[in-house]
Amino acid sequence: MTGRRIVLMVAAAVAALAFLWQTGWLERPGKQAPAPVAAVPAQPPASQPALPPLEPAAPASPLAAANVAGALTELFGRTALVVTDDFPRRFVATVDNLGRAHAPPLMWPVAPTAGRFIVQEADGSTVIAADNGARYTPFVLLAEGVDAAAAVKLYERMYPLLQGAYRDLGFPGKSFHRRMVEVVDLLLATPQPSYPPRVQLVEVKGTVSSERPWVRYEYADPALEVLPAGQKVLLRVGPENQKRLKAKLAQLRAELLRGAPSR
Repeated sequence: MTGRRIVLMVAAAVAALAFLWQTGWLERPGKQAPAPVAAVPAQPPASQPALPPLEPAAPASPLAAANVAGALTELFGRTALVVTDDFPRRFVATVDNLGRAHAPPLMWPVAPTAGRFIVQEADGSTVIAADNGARYTPFVLLAEGVDAAAAVKLYERMYPLLQGAYRDLGFPGKSFHRRMVEVVDLLLATPQPSYPPRVQLVEVKGTVSSERPWVRYEYADPALEVLPAGQKVLLRVGPENQKRLKAKLAQLRAELLRGAPSR
């Protein structure tokens, strides 16, 4: 895959998680997403170095805001899947939200997709269906096909737009790159529960029955239910997809520390 084919694919695995999140699980009817608040930085796995506080030079050829939509079209082709409008803001908001309790759908950088979260009964409990992971495999394959080194070079070109969007999101003086690596570390630290995880329907008060019950599932284990949105997604995609996404995330992290903005 050439550099032109991977424009904006830095953190492709992170973008993949955003894509997976918008498939319609754990919506909360009537509940508004909270405003951004200061988050506790994720601790990198013991085998990985901390982010060095370096200030890099400005990119030689930064990507202009007017060229973002064209770059996305060049990457993905003419598809309704990618939301090109206001993409830098959508991307930084989604990355940031993956490290929080909720990932509001209004900020997704991709359009909703077909398909429903599916469950099955096992030993008297409701669990994530064994076939559920197959829904996510095509996008996992897309993430795996990305050249991490070339992706991060283009991430550096886009970084002024991303940093500006992060500032406008409500984080003046904060580094999006540092937040990016924090979220990647958080995802890499996703726990490994026994599979398949048990889930349960969230109770909805009132006499009107839910027309979309598949969006009301939560983890039955309280320790899993309180995890950040991104870690919940990695649990939901199944153990094999999780392993493959973590491998890509590890590659991207190494490249982010080696050659991209360390602000």
